[in-house]
Amino acid sequence: MADEILKVEHLNKFYGDWQALHDISFDLKKGEVVTLLGPSGSGKSTLIRTLNGLEPFKDGTISFKGQAIDPTIKNWQALRQEIGMVFQSYDLFPNLTVLDNILLAPTKVQKRPREEVKKEALELLERVHLADQVDSYPRQLSGGQKQRIAIVRALAMHPEVMLFDEVTASLDPEMVRGVLEIIKELSDRDHMTMIIVTHEMNFAAKIADKVLFLEDGRILEQTPGKQFFAHPQTERAQEFLSSMDF
Repeated sequence: MADEILKVEHLNKFYGDWQALHDISFDLKKGEVVTLLGPSGSGKSTLIRTLNGLEPFKDGTISFKGQAIDPTIKNWQALRQEIGMVFQSYDLFPNLTVLDNILLAPTKVQKRPREEVKKEALELLERVHLADQVDSYPRQLSGGQKQRIAIVRALAMHPEVMLFDEVTASLDPEMVRGVLEIIKELSDRDHMTMIIVTHEMNFAAKIADKVLFLEDGRILEQTPGKQFFAHPQTERAQEFLSSMDF
């Protein structure tokens, strides 16, 4: 389809003799939000890291904008400018200020003018209500603030797809809402194409265009978001939602 931006076909992933992902196939359309749901250890984080080249895969195909990806280190380094990722551990550089953390990749990797990137960075910081932290260092920030900075840093690269891997998992409950609101706004206002791993069921129900429900490295259910939360197709998905008090 013309608006298909990412396509995964028969993807398999091994750690030694143990198979972590089994015959994974799905597509992602421009502007679509896909959530990866399932119990801990189901393969959600492994899958999302594979889509960014952080985990090699055994066989299968990942295509980006209609072209199969040749999974070399050099190719993945280039593609990460277009497939951004935010982790639960923030991964900010502790020796750099908030502003310098954001400016580093756009100026060094993309070779964009510093003043141009700085202007955009300040606008993004204003948007996430952290303009007053521009000269702060990561150690001076709360977990929720660090995560918002990590999101801004990824957005500053102008990615076409954003991957979010359990970005609220290490946050205190009171900090979770602010981060989720930013992601929701990226969908509502910017129509950002996203894949999200989360255990926040109410959030997933609000934002998901499509749900992939995984267990033991397999997709058990691939369903439109509203349908999944109203009428999950499999007994295992029904059990999962019940256990999450949804």
